Amino acid sequence: MSYETLRVETEGAVALVTIDRSEKRNALNSRVRAEIVAALAALRDDDGVRVVVVTGAGEKAFVAGADIGEFAQRTPLEQRDAMTGVRVFDEIAAFPKPTLAMINGFCLGGGCELALACDVRIAADTARLGQPEINLGIIPGGGGTQRLPRVVGTGQAMRLILSGEIVDAAEALRIGLVDVVHPAAELRERTLEFARGVAAKSPVALRMAKAAVRAAAEMPLAAGLAYETELFVTCFASEDKREGVAAFLEKRPAEFRGR
Repeated sequence: MSYETLRVETEGAVALVTIDRSEKRNALNSRVRAEIVAALAALRDDDGVRVVVVTGAGEKAFVAGADIGEFAQRTPLEQRDAMTGVRVFDEIAAFPKPTLAMINGFCLGGGCELALACDVRIAADTARLGQPEINLGIIPGGGGTQRLPRVVGTGQAMRLILSGEIVDAAEALRIGLVDVVHPAAELRERTLEFARGVAAKSPVALRMAKAAVRAAAEMPLAAGLAYETELFVTCFASEDKREGVAAFLEKRPAEFRGR
């Protein structure tokens, strides 16, 4: 597929989705959101892709936020209409394959919410993150008030959302907003190296593991443990489980086929 605001490349079993509006610091507008949703739909059905990495073009920004010019003059009803239906943040969070945010610069507002929807956040040491919507007289509207507390805890989420403070990569790592920080010059290769390692695992097990961990944020402990048991047992029906166990016992690398 061809896109106006995205570049989608594949390297083996890893797909790299790059938001390419560098002149706008990769700000999210309706076109970007729609194209990410379309790209995810295509990648979901591509059995050759096992991991998706999301990033922004250039060195200055992952996504610097929503395109303010697009919504500046909307009425409340127009804004509600724009936020009804398929939402890019929810599509990323629900995507069945592992998703990594490769954060290469400013990651603010909707950009931070996009990163929060991914499974793992890997940042350059030059990255800066935050939810500065309060400075515009609004609040996060792409899941920031809900996903951020689940990632960093209520206190740190309140700190960032109420103050609009923008933190550097070291502080983001300290509070758990990002999971790994690399030197900017090494970000791409180190992120893709990690992605390739994940992609080498069983696609069946990856899907089950992601579903189980995601459920931890939604379910009471007893229900989550029961759900984990069902997913664990489901893995026993797969060819990948038989291959993984056989490879371990035979002391050889496993060759997982996603079945």
